Amino acid sequence: MIAYVKGILEKITENNAVVEVNGIGYNVKISAGTMHQLPRLHQEVTLHTYMAVREDACWLYGFVTRDELELFKLLITVNGVGPKGALGILSVMTPRDLRFAILAADGKMISRAPGIGKKTAERVILDLRDKISADDADDTAQSAPAADIGSADSEAVEALIALGYGAAEALKAVSQVAGREQDTEAILKAALKKMV
Repeated sequence: MIAYVKGILEKITENNAVVEVNGIGYNVKISAGTMHQLPRLHQEVTLHTYMAVREDACWLYGFVTRDELELFKLLITVNGVGPKGALGILSVMTPRDLRFAILAADGKMISRAPGIGKKTAERVILDLRDKISADDADDTAQSAPAADIGSADSEAVEALIALGYGAAEALKAVSQVAGREQDTEAILKAALKKMV
């Protein structure tokens, strides 16, 4: 299979890029997130790729980062989420936000993707929850893994959800301040500052 394509970016259209490699133009399906990270036309680009082969078609999906490619591969293992659905999810969410949504069981956030309904979003959460970690979701050294948050942190997350914030958003903010503050009130204040 093709692991990556490195060449000159010749054309960008919605959900598609053409990369010329030694005189051959590769048509690569891309997410909106990848599209915004691409260089200008006629610049060199490297896209990490996944090739999907069906009996009637062969598609190449490309991503600027390996992280996005790995999440794409995880998403297509979920029953009901094909390459198009996985690309849709990665078009409306960053890999980091997707991880937080899965860890926080925030199906509402995932179902914002085109073609992904409530049941499919719940299936994504159920199938992938054990395959990702909070350390992957928040790469700052000061954050604590969501699985290890204490009772004060859990109370702060619940308070933020009660205030109307999404579960993923609340978990993300509390994870960023976890370990620095000891009581629920201090954690809540610090988390709210992160969210503003």
